[in-house]
Amino acid sequence: MTQVVLATHNAHKIAELQAIVSRVRPDIEVVGYDGPEPVEDGTTFQANALIKARTAAQHTGLVALADDSGVCVDVLGGSPGVFSAYWAGHQKDDAANLALLLDQISDLHRDEDRAAHYTSVIALVTPSGDERTVEGIWPGHIAREPRGEGGFGYDPIFVPEGSEKSAAELTPAEKNAVSHRARALEAIVPFLEAL
Repeated sequence: MTQVVLATHNAHKIAELQAIVSRVRPDIEVVGYDGPEPVEDGTTFQANALIKARTAAQHTGLVALADDSGVCVDVLGGSPGVFSAYWAGHQKDDAANLALLLDQISDLHRDEDRAAHYTSVIALVTPSGDERTVEGIWPGHIAREPRGEGGFGYDPIFVPEGSEKSAAELTPAEKNAVSHRARALEAIVPFLEAL
């Protein structure tokens, strides 16, 4: 079993990525990162994903994957975007982030005016310094109120294109088959296979 470290302390992301990776590469075990938290001072998903993956590869000596992701709302010029986790302040409060975003677009009533997408950029960095990044996009819109108990982050207010359910109402298997991370991981698989 080959181990790949996922550069996050977020248990939800570790479980989600392991489930997705297992579908395409059952011989790869995604392990959590126990090292120092890098300063994510990039202004793009790609920059932050690379910062995290480089730190984890250097700290562990393993091939590292890192995801940087967020929700991008069209009418807000793509925000919260790279600032999704901190939209309502540095406490990383999911409920506060949701409430603020819903308040900011509360006057918009048509789904098309609430268009949004999830973006995930996954970086792969080897201990020898080889680097790759890929991007996955999951289009949809922002619901008027939170729905569902599953998922995390903005999932309760994100309704994927072609669905009536929020991402938080999808089963983990349903979400992992079509999410932004699933799409990015599919794109990174050829690089994993080349290891």
